[in-house]
Amino acid sequence: MDNKSFEACLERIRTIDIPEQFDLIVAIANGGIIPAALLNQRLGLELQLLRINLRDENQKPKYDQPRLLAPIDFEVKGRRILLVDDRIKSGSTIRLARELLKEAAVVRTFAVNGTADYALYDEACFRFPWIL
Repeated sequence: MDNKSFEACLERIRTIDIPEQFDLIVAIANGGIIPAALLNQRLGLELQLLRINLRDENQKPKYDQPRLLAPIDFEVKGRRILLVDDRIKSGSTIRLARELLKEAAVVRTFAVNGTADYALYDEACFRFPWIL
C-alpha cells in the first residue's frame, strides 16, 4: 500500500484550486474531520460535523448501509456547503450525506482520495498520514 506524507497532503490542501464560494464546511465524522479542519484554516469558514458511519477502523463495513449516528444540529437550508470526507470509495456515505443536506443551496464534495468535486488524489487506497 502506498503512503503519502502529511506534508504532501498539506501542500495539496494549500494549493488545490477551489474557485467556488462556500458558507460552511461539513465534515463527515470521523474521517473527514482532519481534512476539514485544514480546509477550515485555509478558507476561514464555519465547520460542522455530520456523524455518519459505514466502516470500522480497519475499513471493513460495519453496517449494511451508512448510518446517521447523531441528529444534524446546524442550519443547512439555503447554504453553500463543502462536504468533506477522507475517502470516497463506494460513494454510499456521500449519497446519504447529500440526501441529508438536500435543503442546501449547493453541496460540493471534497475528498483526500477518491472521486469528488475536489480531490487531492484519485488512486489506489493508501494510509492517511494522520492515522495512528
